[in-house]
Formats: sequence, structure tokens, C-alpha cells
Amino acid sequence: MNSFKKLLLSAALLVCGGVCALSAQEKTTVAGVPVVKLNNGVEMPRFGLGTFAQGSNEICKQSCLTALKAGYRHIDTAHAYYDEEGVGEAVKESGIPRGEIWITSKLWPTEYGEGKTLKAIDEMLARLQTDYIDLLYVHQPVGDYLGAWKDMEKAVKMGKVRALGISNFDYNDEMWNTIMDSATIKPAVLQIECHPYAQRIEMRKKAAAAGIQMECWYPLGGAASNGALLKDPVIKRMAEAHGKTPAQIILRWHIQEGFSVIPGATNPDYIKENIQIFDFALTDDEMRQMRSLNKEQRFFNASLEDVEKMV
Repeated sequence: MNSFKKLLLSAALLVCGGVCALSAQEKTTVAGVPVVKLNNGVEMPRFGLGTFAQGSNEICKQSCLTALKAGYRHIDTAHAYYDEEGVGEAVKESGIPRGEIWITSKLWPTEYGEGKTLKAIDEMLARLQTDYIDLLYVHQPVGDYLGAWKDMEKAVKMGKVRALGISNFDYNDEMWNTIMDSATIKPAVLQIECHPYAQRIEMRKKAAAAGIQMECWYPLGGAASNGALLKDPVIKRMAEAHGKTPAQIILRWHIQEGFSVIPGATNPDYIKENIQIFDFALTDDEMRQMRSLNKEQRFFNASLEDVEKMV
């Protein structure tokens, strides 16, 4: 490298405050979102839009269009959210090539079972107006999830699904071991509640040992938290120091911890705000302060029995 190029590189790093140096070492999307290579070799953007509680397909469609325009390339939905049609319409109308958008969805336990699940996947593809789903989860660990998994593996081999995941498999070791021991195609992603007050240390260890990517729902605490994380004095001080919002500080922490994170929102301003976290970085000391907030305090505390009754 000649001296002029070295000078340009040094100047760029100074302007970026080190964030560009981090980005240069890993693949990112056009919006600077880091991409992770899953245990099956498929690459997934680590930041996306969660569509839980969007209200309707039309609201979801508008949320997704806002997100896609803002640079999002990962959308998380589920059959139980009743907004897959809205996701499909937004992807179609966005004009963005399908291959550039990561779509995640989830099967509900009423769709579990060999034969039954393959049919449910075809119906999901129709709702989403797509030929394939990038990541497909079993949504809850109740019912015949092993039968569902067998059909999900068939769907992968048929080219209808690219990666498989397990959602909420954190109630006990038995269900974790059952799916891990039975699966021919191992789970690539684990989706659970995770945020600075519930950093899920033990589950993270289990996932890491199995080569499974962690993805976080309720990354900002969710409605049940009444904004507890956003009011935390430690997080608020960091927000002031960086000229960012508490939500942006929390989401940046998720990214620097290596998680995939899917904050949900319908407000266009919040959707745009949430992705504006790739132009700064938390320092090592700030990361230590964030980790010190952990008290394994979850905001969704339904028992497995409660989930079974709900299903």
C-alpha cells in the first residue's frame, strides 16, 4: 500500500471512530448490517424488523415497506401473527429482489406433525407469495414438534426452506436435548427473549456449544416492561454521551454481543431510528456496564403449562 492510500485509510478510521474497522472485517448489507454465516453455510442479516402485534396485514405491509426503504433486509413474521400476507405484499411491492430480503416465519403447534407440516409450509409460502422461506421455526415447544421437524427437513431438501430454527426452546433441558438428538438437520438459530436485564447467559452457552446463532425477541423489553430498559439511568447516560436514544444503545449492545435482533415497531419514526446504530460503537467499558445490568429478569413469564393451554 502506498503512502497516499495509507493516509486515506487512517483518515477514514478516524472519522468512523473504529466502527468502519469493525465493518471491514465482516460482511454487511447495504445499510451496514452485519451478516452471520449460520451453521449450514447460509448467510443471514443480524438485524431485522419483528412483526408481532402489527394489528393487521395492511399495517404490517406499511411497516415492512418503511423498513425496507430504510435499509432493512430481514423481516420476522409467524403464522400466529396473522400478518404474513402483509409481509409478502410489502416484499413484492418494494421492488427489491427477493434474494436480497431475508424472510423468517414460524409454524404454530396446530400445524405440527409429519405430512401435516409440509402442507402448512405450502400454505405459508402462498401467504408470503414466495417460493421459499429463508428461516423457518417451530414456534413453541409443545405438541408434535419432532414430527414437524421431520417435515421441515424435507422442505429444506425440496428447496422450500433454507434454514431451520427453534423458538422458545428454553423451558427445560429435556426439550432442548430431544430436538438436538433427533434432528438430522440441526437448528441454525435459537430465538428467545433476551435484553440487558435478561442476558440469558446459560442459554447462550448452550447455543454457542451447538454452533447455533442467538436471535432476540423483546430486545427492548417489550410492552410488558413498561419501558424499564429505556428509563435505565446507565443506558440513558450512554445515550446522552453518544447523541443516541436509549433504544439505539440497547440495540447496539445486542449487535456487539453477536446476537441477531428483531425489534418490532409500527411507528415509521421508530422503524427508521432503530436501524441507525451502525455509525457508532459502545466502548469496552460501556459494554461492561451493559453486562452488569443483567439480573435474568424476563418480562414474559408464561410457564410451559400456560403455553400448552394457550395452544
